[in-house]
Amino acid sequence: MVGTGKRERIAIRRIDNLAARQVTFSKRRRGLFKKAEELSILCDAEVGLVVFSATGKLFHFASSSMKQVIDRYDSHSKTLQRSEPQSSQLQSHMDDGTCARLKEELAETSLKLRQMRGEELQRLSVEQLQELEKTLESGLGSVLKTKSQKILDEISGLERKRTQLIEENSRLKEQLQVTRMSRMETQLGADPEFVYEEGQSSESVTNTSYPRPSTDTDDCSDTSLRLGLPLFSSK
Repeated sequence: MVGTGKRERIAIRRIDNLAARQVTFSKRRRGLFKKAEELSILCDAEVGLVVFSATGKLFHFASSSMKQVIDRYDSHSKTLQRSEPQSSQLQSHMDDGTCARLKEELAETSLKLRQMRGEELQRLSVEQLQELEKTLESGLGSVLKTKSQKILDEISGLERKRTQLIEENSRLKEQLQVTRMSRMETQLGADPEFVYEEGQSSESVTNTSYPRPSTDTDDCSDTSLRLGLPLFSSK
């Protein structure tokens, strides 16, 4: 069988076998030192590496001198220790200044709000009172404008509702009229008094049901007859 060529990943945990652990330590130590040397050469970095084995044996690597690297490390650590309190003090002063500034702004804003409500106006000069008056007038104008727009919007909404109700009322009236007509047609069709006789037209039925009133011609004929009676009697 041909192998796949994949290397098994070693679980990162303590190796229990003593011999295997020593072999791994030796291999990894040499590889670590090689990487440190490459880093110092490629990047012109000052590298110091110290390793103690499980038995307490010392192994170290330094790009220049281990003592020089350790001294530089100590000097840098002391500088960091001195700068940390200064930075913490500076941060504390900055926090105190920010807190004080925010308190002042809050007090000033609260005073302006009370003055806009008409309180604590005695300390203001005439110019300050005029400026406050302009501010209030400007704010009142904006309030009135917004209020008017709200009222117009509500009126428009009511008008739309009114139009919808009128249209709905007209529609219901039409439906009611259609329903009544349908009921009347149903009743007329079921009433025997309005059933047409065989061979009788609708016009004759209408004339029979609703007699026509007498016209002026009929009245004239009756009058002429009445006027002619005395003539015949005189003869």
